[in-house]
Amino acid sequence: MGSKDLTEVLRYLPIIQDPNVLVAAETADDGGVYQLTPEIALVVTLDYFTPIVDDPYSFGMIAAANALSDVYAMGGTPVTMLNMIGFPKSTLPFSVLGEIIKGGAAKAKEAGVNIIGGHSIDDSEPKFGFVAIGTIHPQKILRNSTAKVGDTLVLTKPLGTGIVSTAIKKQKISEEMIAKAVDIMSTLNKEASEAMQEAGANACTDVTGYGLLGHLNEMVQGSKVSARLNINAIPLIEGVYELADQGFIPGGTRRNLEAVTDSVTWDEGISPISQLLLADAQTSGGLLISISQENLPQLRESLQSRNIEFAEIGEIVEGKNIHVSSQT
Repeated sequence: MGSKDLTEVLRYLPIIQDPNVLVAAETADDGGVYQLTPEIALVVTLDYFTPIVDDPYSFGMIAAANALSDVYAMGGTPVTMLNMIGFPKSTLPFSVLGEIIKGGAAKAKEAGVNIIGGHSIDDSEPKFGFVAIGTIHPQKILRNSTAKVGDTLVLTKPLGTGIVSTAIKKQKISEEMIAKAVDIMSTLNKEASEAMQEAGANACTDVTGYGLLGHLNEMVQGSKVSARLNINAIPLIEGVYELADQGFIPGGTRRNLEAVTDSVTWDEGISPISQLLLADAQTSGGLLISISQENLPQLRESLQSRNIEFAEIGEIVEGKNIHVSSQT
């Protein structure tokens, strides 16, 4: 389902009048936020998907990191999770499900989060994910709709996991590249979140199913600003351009690019493959942080001190929509 389709469906949700609902679906943010007390609010999100790697333990780790990412993107601290499982019990051994659950539990333990329950159904293909719940101060929520003109855009993980996952399914990828992609997708955004909070970021979102362009488009539309990206500064998983050039492009990536056609302009000479890479549907991608020039040095220092790779990929400017430049 594309972002335009989802917007059409979400209009059927009832209008929320509860003043304790601080963030809901209408802002296309990463999670919902519900205030409990003047100093405590809950960040609530869920995410699940079919396997994107062959190893069940790795799949479980990636699913947990992906679900937790939405809490981190909003500046929250995750406190608990619930498993969501679909499993074909008649065609796969339960040992596979056990490895998936173990992988998810290991990543939850790394995050300091307790898994306190869940729900499973018999399904035609495996699906796994989590409800993730965190806490945050109501005045410290990082939204995707509060970017400011003059901000620098910082990305904390390279792009290309959607294309890698497609190549894995076609068995056209090296074990080394698979290992690199698994490492990227299973890395928690916990420390990146801590760094941006220390530095005083203005806005944030994580880059997942809608790709970099789709999530950035939500940010600029919500913030009523524009963005300029430098395509040469945007990090890619090594070798992913070549995979895309060979045709290993998921349908979701193509739909993502189509969905932002009216919102993105391109410098001449930017290849169709490069355009698709910026729309590649990511799983457990990095944080896209919008931060002022004043606070940017602190963010650099905080990320570097945690050994987090990052790239400054563009800036927030006046206007609307997104322009992708090929200028170095």
